[in-house]
Amino acid sequence: MKKFSLSEINDRIAKDSKFVPSLRDSIAEVIVGQHELIDKILIGMLANGHLLLEGVPGLAKTLTVNTLASSINTSFQRIQFTPDMLPADLIGTLIFNQKTSGFETKKGPIFSNIILADEINRAPSKVQSALLEAMQERQVTIGESTFKLGKPFLVLATQNPIEQEGTYTLPEAQVDRFMMKLKVDYPNKDEERQIIRSSARTEPIKIKKSKIKATAITKAQQSINDIYVDEKVEEYILNLVFCTRNPSNYNLPDLSHLIENGASPRASISLILASKARAFLEGRGYITPEDVRFIGKDVLRHRIILSYEAEAEEISSEDIIQRLFDSIEIP
Repeated sequence: MKKFSLSEINDRIAKDSKFVPSLRDSIAEVIVGQHELIDKILIGMLANGHLLLEGVPGLAKTLTVNTLASSINTSFQRIQFTPDMLPADLIGTLIFNQKTSGFETKKGPIFSNIILADEINRAPSKVQSALLEAMQERQVTIGESTFKLGKPFLVLATQNPIEQEGTYTLPEAQVDRFMMKLKVDYPNKDEERQIIRSSARTEPIKIKKSKIKATAITKAQQSINDIYVDEKVEEYILNLVFCTRNPSNYNLPDLSHLIENGASPRASISLILASKARAFLEGRGYITPEDVRFIGKDVLRHRIILSYEAEAEEISSEDIIQRLFDSIEIP
């Protein structure tokens, strides 16, 4: 594999990231505020990772994903997950053709570039299992045939943290497939004032179609692979992840009884990729500890399984991650 100098990487990034300002502006025309959330969604897309968005109803989670999809000239499907949903409703099925006396494949909505899995925790386990293959392998099996999914392929799932009736807990194996779990917060007062001025109308919000091509995204993903990672930053990431598994080795023995299971190796991979994507957005050919800290909670919060003691003491995974960031030495 050819190695590029830092100046060559910076030149490539400057060239391949020209679409980013226009993409941000296109999203900002519809979404008020939420700049950090939008950047993190872009980071997930550029790092070729799936995202789980969690927030109470009415915070424009669905609108944000719709706006992102409309800002890129690519295929998009919104799939409303329900308790009576079947795997065939997601991936497709085989249909018998009387004329040919044979079965034909009818592809489902998963065969798109950007997928909005709305209220993903409402679907039963069989549907979640069907989604697993698509998310991890980026392929779908229907009958005896396997079909590759197009590029880019991004699943953005939403879930409501406060509603329990008619919902299913997502399996840990599937949650781990999401590169980041993003918490969507309420807007501040000034932002909400802008929202009511622009959106308090009887007609729906119009989302403009953009001319940004899907090839610009895939080209950016290739450039991200060559972004430089210093050994000290790499060691910093490994220390963060390993501390979730053996806190006592990092002078944090009081965390041992709070963590049932630490982050998997997929967390280390996601921290590297997401940090590279953040560096790309910032126009840099190398990652810094600040990049890791910017996306650290989002990558780790759903990968740390808390013990009963932590739940009893009302300690969240965010609290534990903050302790890690405060304790692990920054290079």
